[in-house]
Amino acid sequence: MERKLIRSGTGWCAYINNTVLELIEVDPEVDMIKYRVENNELIISKGSNKKTK
Repeated sequence: MERKLIRSGTGWCAYINNTVLELIEVDPEVDMIKYRVENNELIISKGSNKKTK
């Protein structure tokens, strides 16, 4: 799936739709995500930590 980047302040962000969040089992209300770059690819996965209030 290819997506456009969206301007956010002085940077850029990627919109992640609900279908993708469900596939990686992320609840954005409580879960954190982890991202890393390997061989010029951005890899996003569910983080091991939860959000704090």
